Amino acid sequence: MTEIRTIRIAMNGITGRMGYRQHLLRSILPIREAGGFTLEDGTRVQVEPILVGRNEAKLRELAEQHKVERWTTDLDGIIADPTVDVVFDASMTSLRAATLRKAMAAGKHIFTEKPTAETLEEAVELARLAQQAGITAGVVHDKLYLPGLVKLRRLVDEGFFGRILSLRGEFGYWVFEGDHQAAQRPSWNYRKEDGGGMTTDMFCHWNYVLENIIGTVKSVSASAVTHIPARWDEQGNEYQATADDAAYGFFELETPAGDQVVGQINSSWAVRVYRDELVEFQIDGTHGSAVAGLNKCVAQQRAHTPKPVWNPDLPVTESFRDQWQDVPANAELDNGFKLQWEEFLRDVVAGREHRFGLLSAARGVQLAELGLRSSAERRTIDIPEISL
Repeated sequence: MTEIRTIRIAMNGITGRMGYRQHLLRSILPIREAGGFTLEDGTRVQVEPILVGRNEAKLRELAEQHKVERWTTDLDGIIADPTVDVVFDASMTSLRAATLRKAMAAGKHIFTEKPTAETLEEAVELARLAQQAGITAGVVHDKLYLPGLVKLRRLVDEGFFGRILSLRGEFGYWVFEGDHQAAQRPSWNYRKEDGGGMTTDMFCHWNYVLENIIGTVKSVSASAVTHIPARWDEQGNEYQATADDAAYGFFELETPAGDQVVGQINSSWAVRVYRDELVEFQIDGTHGSAVAGLNKCVAQQRAHTPKPVWNPDLPVTESFRDQWQDVPANAELDNGFKLQWEEFLRDVVAGREHRFGLLSAARGVQLAELGLRSSAERRTIDIPEISL
């Protein structure tokens, strides 16, 4: 008879955009509806979500809509509940560290969005607490599970690029101000005092992308800008944007082989998209180049590289995009958030460390912190190694 192990997950901040869409709707509920997943020893692991938030009406509505039995506005109470195995957090950045600290003190495994804290000191402290508590801690590194970046990483592993020279990234889209059309992102994202800001939000992502695709981030030079100074909140009230809505970063990287790579990533919520996807990364190397988005990845080998000639007096007759080839997945790639949830839960059951933990998250907080400092001081800053 198959053994069934049920993991009860308190999902805090579940009424927010990311908490609801990616973590509940596209990850935990599909796992539940599939009857869980099977471990190597044949054990069947099932999940039981518990919805946690501050808006009682929204929680009740979501619970009824998705047939979730338990929900609560009492975060401290659910953390203390001995039947809860995992505490997940997708609430406001400014509240996250306190939630994670309480959960680990209660002996709960934790899985969390980023950034894990508002300061590097606090982020490192959380990593130390996880180590001392002996729990499994996971931090969302969703972009590494996206089909486009899975393909890009495979090209790196296979030596497709030869010696990697550079990485260039473009991320962002136009977020409406909120006066004539509602904004697609919550208003707190644009208030520094509430933990908002493009650099704080996205440099945490870019750190793990750069680390896991290219190598160690050695230095940062950044410019954090508030392009749109006034926005309108969810109630239609005008407010001053105190956080940066764009961050332009230049990074010096080092591959595991010791090669130096130049990285640059533009991130903006005040840009209109002229790309195939909302985020794209291009790697150029001596033997080939590739461009990866959320799903698609195209490549161009050295032998297939055309030889364009600069002539501004004649119109371009060749289609540069047609000169690239699609990189096949060669496997069925599920939703990235769901894939990491399953990997994390396997680690919980096995009682082992998750590969993307709080120390990795601390390095992301460090990059964001130093990026903002670089912007304020208008200089390049070396990134020191951090450890527990």
